[in-house]
Amino acid sequence: DGGWGWVVVFGAFISIGFAYAFPKGLAIFFKEIQDFFGTSYSEIAWVSSIMLATTYGAGPISSILVNRYGSRPVVIFGGLLCGIGMVSAAFCTSILQLYICVGFITGFGLALNLQPSVIIIGKYFVKRRPIANGLAMAGSPVMLCTLAPLNQFLFDNFGWRGSFLILGAILLNCCVAGALFRPIGAATASVKTQAVEEGKAAVKEEVTKDAMEMSSPMNIPTETKTEEEGGKDCCEKINQYLDFSLFKHRGFLIYLIGNVLMFLGFFAPIVFLAPYAKHIGIDEYSAAFLLSILAIVDMIARPTTGIIANSKWVRPRIQYFFSFSIAFNGTCHLLCPLASGYTGLVVYSIFFGLAFGMVCAMLFETLMDLVGAARFTSAVGLVTIAECCTILLGPPIGGTLIDTFGDYKYMFIKCGAVMVLAGTFLFIMNYYNYRMLAKEEKERKAKEEDPKSVRTENEGKNNWNKETAQDGPELEPLREELEGLKKDMNGT
Repeated sequence: DGGWGWVVVFGAFISIGFAYAFPKGLAIFFKEIQDFFGTSYSEIAWVSSIMLATTYGAGPISSILVNRYGSRPVVIFGGLLCGIGMVSAAFCTSILQLYICVGFITGFGLALNLQPSVIIIGKYFVKRRPIANGLAMAGSPVMLCTLAPLNQFLFDNFGWRGSFLILGAILLNCCVAGALFRPIGAATASVKTQAVEEGKAAVKEEVTKDAMEMSSPMNIPTETKTEEEGGKDCCEKINQYLDFSLFKHRGFLIYLIGNVLMFLGFFAPIVFLAPYAKHIGIDEYSAAFLLSILAIVDMIARPTTGIIANSKWVRPRIQYFFSFSIAFNGTCHLLCPLASGYTGLVVYSIFFGLAFGMVCAMLFETLMDLVGAARFTSAVGLVTIAECCTILLGPPIGGTLIDTFGDYKYMFIKCGAVMVLAGTFLFIMNYYNYRMLAKEEKERKAKEEDPKSVRTENEGKNNWNKETAQDGPELEPLREELEGLKKDMNGT
């Protein structure tokens, strides 16, 4: 909650800033690249879409690498990939080559920057975590505010090819940011070994407890025990990287569904904001300045949202605040077609920047609030790979609407409607989740106070055994093993 942790926040500020802002900043070049290759709006939109989808879809790979090697080497390697991807893109001769160099290679490098930066903040901060996350997430608007006019300046002086070369060199700063991520606590390997040993101990304790309940003390045959431990080891190897039991977590599923829906309309308005301004006759620098206005407001909104979310009034019900932010974001897009002229777009950019900053500041904080710090690494990986599908489709669908109707307003209406729907869904389902959690907590306390709780617990176990016996063929091996165990016990 301090000390070197603030240096780590600065490193995350740079890494997260590039990961989020870079795909949006490239929109400055889209109009010129589109004319150069003779492509449509939907085809050029795939560049940002593939980059964003790769950044999110490679989340599990990034999480696995962080669990295996730690945050520092992963971020440094990601910075190298970003530089290589953009330098290669400067020599592309077709839009397909841009998809590969900018979309896949640079996008994968940004993925290796994003996840480790978010994860390491959760290791360094507990009490001040919302503030630390808000400050780190502020890197995105700061970078966007800088990149938008910088990209326009680079294009005017060096063309899009020369600009890509320079941007490739700038992205190498991610390697410097990664060097600041000093590992905390024991080595990764020893932590894994300890976790595996604790898991085995828990399994052995559970088996012994069940055996004592079913009959007198006995010795389980060595072969059965070895096979069981072998199966457990296999599951532990998978779950130590990605905890798939999260799909049984009610709060996680609500968060996942709401976010997958939200990202269908989250990035398209930013990708098309500058091209839209140029389309209605606004000059290049003024169009780029709209992104800077959005980024400046976003820059203030993120840490402010972090401070508000950390307050004693909001933090216990932070999921409601997050739902409101998403719905507010969607409302801004629905009202955008009413904006006429440059002044109207400036007002839209201000409110959009505020709403966008609120959502981004709480995006990972709400997930950690639901699943806890211990399962957060796996949760981030699973969420991002699920989100990548809608992130990939969002901007191209918007581009298709623009190509079909020749008007940008349908793209903004689609994005706004989707986000309002996602915010409403999250608000209703989080209300249900909070009610269920309160009910479960009340039942748990009543069970602890009730002297008959032991008998109730035993009845629950018997009911569970009956339900298990009625389950489908997927539990057949488990039932056969249980029958064999009972026969051995009876023989003993």
